[in-house]
Amino acid sequence: MIETDTSLAPYLLWAKTRQPAAIDLAGSNLLPCSMGDLPGARDAVDLFAPNDNGYAPVLAAIAAHYGVAANRIVSGTGCSGANFIAIAALVAPGDDVLIERPAYDPLIGACRLIGARVHRVDRRAQDAFAIDPDAVRRAMTPRTRLIIVTSPHNPSGVRISLNTLRDLTAIAAGTGAHLLVDEVYLEGACLVAGQILRDFSAARLDGPVIVTSSLTKSYGLAGLKSGWAIAPAATAERMRRARDVIDNAGSGPSDRLAAHAWSRIDALRERTRTLLGANVKAAREFFAAHPSYELPEPPACSVVFPRIAGLADAELFVQTLLGRGVAVAPGRFFEAPGHFRVSLAGATHVLEAGLSKLVPPEARA
Repeated sequence: MIETDTSLAPYLLWAKTRQPAAIDLAGSNLLPCSMGDLPGARDAVDLFAPNDNGYAPVLAAIAAHYGVAANRIVSGTGCSGANFIAIAALVAPGDDVLIERPAYDPLIGACRLIGARVHRVDRRAQDAFAIDPDAVRRAMTPRTRLIIVTSPHNPSGVRISLNTLRDLTAIAAGTGAHLLVDEVYLEGACLVAGQILRDFSAARLDGPVIVTSSLTKSYGLAGLKSGWAIAPAATAERMRRARDVIDNAGSGPSDRLAAHAWSRIDALRERTRTLLGANVKAAREFFAAHPSYELPEPPACSVVFPRIAGLADAELFVQTLLGRGVAVAPGRFFEAPGHFRVSLAGATHVLEAGLSKLVPPEARA
């Protein structure tokens, strides 16, 4: 099915203009780092960095982090910037793009902005939001140039296995397309699970696969807008030339600070492991105690996407929560109105206060 809705990113518009709440569980950025979390940051700042094709210390750090060659790394303004560079480099007006549903709507909007025709493949709640390679294969067209998925899935938090990602890469390769995997939540999930990122990232796969991420969701450095893509070398060069006409290069001060952050990555990892680990534990205990909330699997990363059993539209419940001072993201912005997205990325005491008010309606009777 081809979608004809011309709106670009309704969720982001809502996120930027929504009513504030005392307990905000609607965003998904990890709790921001303070200057104390990044000692030496002030001394690291400079107004200039030689970053025409990316800042070499940052590219080298990312390459080492994933165990790939530096010529495969393309820097971008956050993960969203890296996604847009990939889309702009690989998709032309009239091309087809296949995107998962539910989806993070800027991915859809970016393709529409380019002039692509957006087709969809469902990740169904009843299938635990898994993605079916056979369904992807059936949805491909002769003009499909890009398949876009998120892992962990935004909004559900469900990961795609490496075997499934291999299947999707092979489907893309067999039709002359690319696979774009947004992994912006993956490192946080790996840290909570005690896993090493490079063992689970699609960046380790051969073929036409592009992985994107940033220092935002897993490390609390949203203000740096430091994102990247990992792609085959020829595709990476194509993306750099696309960036020439998008924003040319990154911010020198941001790149300097990102390099400093990478030099202290072990301390940042421990911060994330402690914070997100406590939050995931609290969320697991809460949802285990309230089985009327349906989840595809226990919480494992920065976001969860519950549904109250038997409730087809959660909008009234979301508004009721807002009246109690708790903001969550309505599922309608992710094409799943029966659900709502809860962030586990903030301060633990804020999450616990919010969860105490998320008791489902029948439990309050």
